[in-house]
Amino acid sequence: MATAMAAMIQRSHVGRRSWRFLIVIAMAVFVLAIVVIVQCSSISYGIGRKSSWPPLLEEAPEASSSFLVSPINNPGISDDSKLGEIQKFNLVGNTSVSASSNDEDFGDDIESISNMEFRDRSRPPAVEEAIELEPKNREPLQIVSMALSKNPEKGSLSLSKRLGRKKHSTTISQMNSQLHHNLVSAISKRPQRPSARDRELLSAKMQIVNAPIVKNTPGLHASSFWNVSRFKRSYELMERMLKVYIYKEGEKPVFHQSRMRGIYASEGWFMKLMKESKRFGVRDPRKAHLFYIPFSSEMLRKELYRKSFQSVKELEEHLKSYVNHISHKYSFWNRSSGADHFIAGCHDWAPKLTSNHMMSNCIRALCNANVAKGFKIGKDTTLPVTSIRSQERPLQDIGGKPPLERHILAFFAGGRHGSLRPVLLQHWEASKYLDMKILGPMPRDVESKRIYREYMKSSKYCICAKGYEVHTPRIVEAIYYECVPVIISDNYVPPFFEVLNWEEFAVFVAEKDIPRLREILVEIPEEKFVAMQSSVRMVQQHFLWHKSPQRYDLFHMILHSVWHNRVFGN
Repeated sequence: MATAMAAMIQRSHVGRRSWRFLIVIAMAVFVLAIVVIVQCSSISYGIGRKSSWPPLLEEAPEASSSFLVSPINNPGISDDSKLGEIQKFNLVGNTSVSASSNDEDFGDDIESISNMEFRDRSRPPAVEEAIELEPKNREPLQIVSMALSKNPEKGSLSLSKRLGRKKHSTTISQMNSQLHHNLVSAISKRPQRPSARDRELLSAKMQIVNAPIVKNTPGLHASSFWNVSRFKRSYELMERMLKVYIYKEGEKPVFHQSRMRGIYASEGWFMKLMKESKRFGVRDPRKAHLFYIPFSSEMLRKELYRKSFQSVKELEEHLKSYVNHISHKYSFWNRSSGADHFIAGCHDWAPKLTSNHMMSNCIRALCNANVAKGFKIGKDTTLPVTSIRSQERPLQDIGGKPPLERHILAFFAGGRHGSLRPVLLQHWEASKYLDMKILGPMPRDVESKRIYREYMKSSKYCICAKGYEVHTPRIVEAIYYECVPVIISDNYVPPFFEVLNWEEFAVFVAEKDIPRLREILVEIPEEKFVAMQSSVRMVQQHFLWHKSPQRYDLFHMILHSVWHNRVFGN
């Protein structure tokens, strides 16, 4: 009995030792698991000094921190546009930057570094070299996505850094929708206290809306218009009804004088032909449907530069004082708050000069037609940028080769100014594709200009990339040389947008899609290109200046756009 009891006690001690051993092992495994989890969390969420991404916005360190951005392998991007190599960034302040080769919102992302500037612009951008950013004002942390350049020797942060900040990009489809929405809303609009002129405009609007379908439209390429029957009816009513009063006030050269050559020639040609028009001009302002303020935005800038003006505000005040003068002298401005008045300005500063509250209702024909900077579709209209070399021969050298003899796929030559063109040249200037003739600035001698024109006349597609502003004379140049325009300028409203369907004879490429430029063009079927090039030839007549205006030419199309917006804005 005693022996049995001793054996049981011994077995119980062994069992307790085994359980203790198992418990110790389990605790050790649990602690080890916690350690592994913490380390993984440190790597994934940026806990520790070598973190690559902050877990929460409020946890970002205030001191400067450096981190590595790994290349992203995006199968959707071709070898020519892959964004490679690890880049190291040294950032100051509460801002984190990550690389992305397939980000859809380069323009929106760059908004968060709007208050920053690059410190050292002389240093070559090497792969392993840090790029320093210094905020002017401390702001809450913002996460930004940047695209990295494939070729560091060419410079760098390609799309994101070079395109600069952009709050919003409006596509051509969105502009089309806005235009049609505005027209539908305008059809039922009625003036509260209609004058005799208002009633005439209201009658014209109803006739345009209810225009009978016209199948035979000589002189017009029907497929290039939203509704050729309505356009034809509207144009005929303009010819028959429209009367324009031109204010005599204002001293030259700011008023009643403008240049007829150069890239701002549109405002000069329109002013001259409008003042000479016996069909549309009227001496009695009481008979006028529209009132023209004959000022030149280019001459206003030059005149006050000559007088050493201190700010653009002084230019605005100069124009504002003129409007004050005519509003006190005549009753017509106050009657409509300027809604039946219009200006034509081609200089880059024209939108700013005419953006003051007093001119907010005025119809503006602007070359710099940027919907992101106050251009209003349905009220304002786009003035085509026409680079005129000879006042006596404005149509010299127009025309180009037939489609089958155009062996260059795409052509561009121009300066690197603005945010977009350096990106275009970076991607395509040294392209391995021989059919992509993307060049920098060409010499300004006569022979180089001739070669430039020959390139346009021999190319299928002519790249119309914006410069400092959204507009460019290359759009009309492409039409002159019968080359399909490829418009790369977000937020730009093309000329005569009220009536022309631009997608029938032009290609629109978003700025962020520059790396895919050749892919986009190659995907266009040959028969589609031939049809577009034929449409370019057909609409060419609408972009030509004549010393004596002709039906459907540029002078009449500009005036029709103003008339159209007045009729549907009445």
